[in-house]
Amino acid sequence: MSSSRSRAVVALGILSGALISGGWLLGRGFSNPAPNVQRERLFDNVLMHIQRHYLDSIPTGALFEKAMNGLLEELGDPNTVYLPPDRLKRLTETTTGLYTGAGVRVDARDGVPTVIAPLPGGPAERAGLLSGDRLIEIDGRNTKGWTDDETRIALRGAVGTRLGLLVDRPGSAKPLSVVLVRGEVHRQAVRRTALLAGAVGYVDLKIFSDSTERELLRAVDSLSRIGMRSLVLDLRGNPGGLVTQGVAVADLFLDPQQKIVRLKGRTDETTRTWSDTAAQRWPDLPIVVLVDEGSASAAELVAGALQDHDRALLLGRTTYGKGSAQAVFQTAVGGLKLTTARWYSPSGRSIDRIAGRRTDTQVDHDEAAYRTDAGRTVFGGGGIAPDVIAGDTARTSGELELQRALGERVTEFRDALTAYAVSVRGTGRVASPDFTVTSSMRDAAWQFVRSRGFTFDRGIYDRAATLVSIVIGREVARLEFGSLAEARRAINEDDVIQRAATILSGVRLPRDVFAGTVASTRE
Repeated sequence: MSSSRSRAVVALGILSGALISGGWLLGRGFSNPAPNVQRERLFDNVLMHIQRHYLDSIPTGALFEKAMNGLLEELGDPNTVYLPPDRLKRLTETTTGLYTGAGVRVDARDGVPTVIAPLPGGPAERAGLLSGDRLIEIDGRNTKGWTDDETRIALRGAVGTRLGLLVDRPGSAKPLSVVLVRGEVHRQAVRRTALLAGAVGYVDLKIFSDSTERELLRAVDSLSRIGMRSLVLDLRGNPGGLVTQGVAVADLFLDPQQKIVRLKGRTDETTRTWSDTAAQRWPDLPIVVLVDEGSASAAELVAGALQDHDRALLLGRTTYGKGSAQAVFQTAVGGLKLTTARWYSPSGRSIDRIAGRRTDTQVDHDEAAYRTDAGRTVFGGGGIAPDVIAGDTARTSGELELQRALGERVTEFRDALTAYAVSVRGTGRVASPDFTVTSSMRDAAWQFVRSRGFTFDRGIYDRAATLVSIVIGREVARLEFGSLAEARRAINEDDVIQRAATILSGVRLPRDVFAGTVASTRE
């Protein structure tokens, strides 16, 4: 087969769709499906006519790229995509948790890249960067107005290369010159841990990368050593990652031979069942798992397995509904992320939110009722519904009013509150990370808001006092006491975490966590 004909196979879908949409012109000639070889010739013929006669001249390479993208789009699967080299690299970094660069979280403040937090043990921390540092120059280039992508690219680089920074640090009379050496940075899967009141442990798990099981094991063991008697495992906003790591995490909490997940694909290689292989690490530990619409993929795999075996109570909002698995295939340029299997929880349910797919071969949307080991009712289709619903996503009337008043200037408003927080740093006005944001602090912050040209009524600001206080409190805590203090404050202000802690209060055995709860229902 010629190389052009091989490429034609890849591109067939989009042109077939074009022929269908224009069928009134060709109806009599294509009333019956043609054999594959005729369709390949058809593609070559159509391609030739486009190259020779189409109104605009389009390079052949661009035509093949359009055909490839059209083919993938026609599959109707948002998880099957072509990955250009840069996207393939980012995916690899996500699944491994490794990249090379400065090791610092930054965000734009007043249009300038500003340090949110240096990553522990990374080059930025070793070079002495602090939360609140404004990176006004990177390698001699003024950063005013840079996008997040421009900053990210500038901070990345090969191991051992030097990076020159000019830093505007609050409280310093003049900018500081900082030189750091880029290195290999590990993005941690466990973002934060804490021991809450009542000996309730808290672990925030953000991704399922190569090291997730190892990091989670270390975090839970560490909390156990300092007195934890129950656990809140936070999977909210966790987009998933590696299926094998989801299986390994579930294995930590289940008994040998208990089923974890079944994958079903077209081939023997993509069809298999995973079951628990090791004894539970913490068999007497009551667990509440937090989920929401941002919990997806491997995060849903873990939540579904623990729910089906009644090992943990799920609290929060219904999950995203990504009940499929993908494989990444290397291509001549970049890679192809391709859905190869659908997965099923131990009770047999698929939670795939498949509405909108256009293929004719997929299974029906699964909304049937299933039973957990203890006989509780759970459902398939459209994500995993929690055992207890929590976390109202609706904004208050005051917050909505403020949002309307800000319009497209939300970032500027946030920058104004950050500027106020910077003015507090080092003044001694705040003695503890648990300080209360007072009305006088909001009054002072309002002056910073007014100085940025905001003219909306003060009453709108006051009616959103709760939201304003949260933002001020976290910004001041981060700048004055560090990112760990900010995290602690965020945990204390999180109603869902606090509700989980209340549920676990006084619970001594895993089965007792379900006392007083009802079977899972759809939202």
